[in-house]
Amino acid sequence: MISHFKSMRKKAASLRDIELHRVLKLSGAVTDKNDPARWHTEQGILSVNGQKFFNWTKNMGGGGAIDLIIHLHQVDFIQGVSWLDEHFASPDMQTLNEEKTLTHKPLVLPKNHPEELPQIIRYLTSNRCLPQALIQSLIDTGNLYADDKANVVFLLLGKEKKVVGAEIRGTTNKIWHALAPGSKKALGFFYIKSDTSKQVVICESAIDALSYYSLNPDCIAISTAGAHPNPPWLSNLIRRGYKVFCGFDADKTGDLMAKQMAALHPVIERLRPEKHDWNDVLKLR
Repeated sequence: MISHFKSMRKKAASLRDIELHRVLKLSGAVTDKNDPARWHTEQGILSVNGQKFFNWTKNMGGGGAIDLIIHLHQVDFIQGVSWLDEHFASPDMQTLNEEKTLTHKPLVLPKNHPEELPQIIRYLTSNRCLPQALIQSLIDTGNLYADDKANVVFLLLGKEKKVVGAEIRGTTNKIWHALAPGSKKALGFFYIKSDTSKQVVICESAIDALSYYSLNPDCIAISTAGAHPNPPWLSNLIRRGYKVFCGFDADKTGDLMAKQMAALHPVIERLRPEKHDWNDVLKLR
């Protein structure tokens, strides 16, 4: 308990001095047209002076990024520090932390059970309307397989196609999804690609990535295995000249995460599904 408290205090010290305008942008605040020091937020109108802020609507203020997040999001200190750590921690540091914990949390992949393949193929082609040829190609390369409970296993690949985790999706009446224990999302992802495309579309799940690719095969479709605004590998894709689109779900979480992603990486454009997600769009067509 004491060590956790010390760790939290250490994190807080490194996050407190994040520039307030960056926190405000990522939280969806908008600058006043006539005064760049004034911001319109869900909590009212704020003025910012260096690392101090004052809310004129609520007649209260504070100082530092942690105070600001607590005020804007109405959370406690620990939640505020965790939010800042998630959204502003250096991608390199996140990757380093993932690598450090690799020995403590070893990856445990489900065992491959080929006898369950008919069930997952039926689910992906009939229930999810994915092309059978696409599913078969992934099975042939080993990037998709069935476990002993007829769950679909989608492998997450890192550098040099090293397996760093897996998304697991149920295919029976009890639908569920999870990550394989020890998966390192910071080090890789599930993807399907056209070898010639420089267009990347980021989706929330492996099935959505496959669905988007089925609709638009001239792309690289990536799954973040859950909506996340700043996966550590994203900056590297942008630096390498890829045109990146955020294809998160058309719901409150997807829209918020897409907005935060664009605030962190202004070159990224929103690509919003016409339905709730790309699999719904595929099934309609």
